[in-house]
Amino acid sequence: NLPGSRIDGLIVEAIVKIARSLQVEVIAEGIETEAQRAFLTRAGVTGLQGYLLALPQPIRARPRALASAA
Repeated sequence: NLPGSRIDGLIVEAIVKIARSLQVEVIAEGIETEAQRAFLTRAGVTGLQGYLLALPQPIRARPRALASAA
């Protein structure tokens, strides 16, 4: 429900603050709109995934990305 829900926005901001204090990266999934991406980026989320950014692909379609993640 982001960015339209005030409560959801406050929850995300709290999670990001807790993660930062623990030195943990936050990755948001299910990003479908530019408004969601903008909100999460402003909130300090550094990892984003979802249909807005890329469609799911077979594992063999992304060998370089998988190799660099290991």
